[in-house]
Amino acid sequence: MDTGKIGTADTVRREREIYRVTIVGSVVNFVLLLFKFFAGIAGHSAAMIADAVHSLSDFVTDIIVLVFVRISSKPEDEGHDYGHGKYETLATAIIGLCLFAVGLGILWNGAEAIWHVVRGGTLPQPGMLALWAALISIVSKEALYQYTVFVGRKVQSQAVVANAWHHRSDAFSSIGTAAGIGGAILLGDQWRVLDPIAAVIVSFFILKVSVKLLVPSMNELLEKSLPAEVENRINEIVLSYPGVTSPHHLRTRRIGNSYSIDLHVRMDGSLTLEEAHRRATVIEHRLREEFGKGTYISLHVEPFK
Repeated sequence: MDTGKIGTADTVRREREIYRVTIVGSVVNFVLLLFKFFAGIAGHSAAMIADAVHSLSDFVTDIIVLVFVRISSKPEDEGHDYGHGKYETLATAIIGLCLFAVGLGILWNGAEAIWHVVRGGTLPQPGMLALWAALISIVSKEALYQYTVFVGRKVQSQAVVANAWHHRSDAFSSIGTAAGIGGAILLGDQWRVLDPIAAVIVSFFILKVSVKLLVPSMNELLEKSLPAEVENRINEIVLSYPGVTSPHHLRTRRIGNSYSIDLHVRMDGSLTLEEAHRRATVIEHRLREEFGKGTYISLHVEPFK
């Protein structure tokens, strides 16, 4: 059996699934943003126009995922000995930054509207079309989140999971928009301030999600070590083999969806080179069984002191 061809087939299948879910999301986002802009203008709703801008950011991040996943799926080449996996990490960071910017924008606009009301100003009353657009957005974006996060976890893609959270953040935004528009329509003029208040609350949820996406992706780009429990598990696997002791100089990092492990171990100095190599190979295979076949492993063997 040609394992190289199997690996290539898996990569192609993974890329195809990522493309499919991202294209579905981009089509839904494009239709939604057009509908929201129309509903916001026709329904005289500034909140719905802001929600449309949020959907526009979703559409832009879909394009980012499509571009970066194609790059990250490329195999190792002369200039990239460890592959192109970090391009996907970079895409995740960009999505996180987009979310953070959108969250700040919604917070700023909501605070401005609240201050306007506090100073005695009034907000325009939105129409029912804007309310229906918000409700449709909530249902469609939550369904899109469930589909996208399922595929993202299945293919182990950080960028796709990040994009799924962007879909859900849009649903959260639409919930705030629906509450504000509904309150303004059903409760009277004095309750129109519910729209910007809800927007401010939703903005904090969006900012929280953006930080959750940014921190791990930035840690990876800055070569942060793998979690302590992962490194402890590496040492456990190495020490489970007779005649192998003193794992040291352990260095780990994440490259896209794969781990990189650099480790020194000690073996009996009287072993033949062939036997030491055989044992090291067995350990490498066990580590790849545990952490994935794409794991990069550099195992240095030293004699007992």
